[in-house]
Amino acid sequence: MAKATYFLQQELTRLSAKDAILSTNIKLRIDGLPYSDRAQPSDPGAAVYFKLEGKDVALACDQWDRVECNVYAIGKHIESIRGQARWGVGNLDQAFTGYLALPAPSSPENNCWKILQLGPDEWTVERVNANYRALAEKYHPDRGGSDTEMALLNQARQEALASLGRK
Repeated sequence: MAKATYFLQQELTRLSAKDAILSTNIKLRIDGLPYSDRAQPSDPGAAVYFKLEGKDVALACDQWDRVECNVYAIGKHIESIRGQARWGVGNLDQAFTGYLALPAPSSPENNCWKILQLGPDEWTVERVNANYRALAEKYHPDRGGSDTEMALLNQARQEALASLGRK
């Protein structure tokens, strides 16, 4: 566990990640790192949360049956993403776009009606689709928007349509 945690910390440092938090089901030492001599928990998954260029990022892995293997896998994933940037395949912003932490469902910035710019008297399938199309013209990455903005817009449309389908 100590070697896997150290490797992950080194990769996060090379990435210039800030405020990293490793989350596992292993009891933590006083310095916040997991003990190396503990039994494997029933859920061996691991996740790391950090800021990259001011954006909240989350990476998780539960592929392996040992916590240290999942921690190490997250470190290797970061290593490979850094390699892609070095090799000219992409950049870090592109690589981490899919891992941006989205606002909690109950947060005001994630309210589907607010995102779609619809008041309560406009909650119809037709208005949801019309506003979605108009906003997609503005927020689509090919039109000057970002992948994150478009993902939030897509999610808002799905939530709004699902909400209308339940009524």
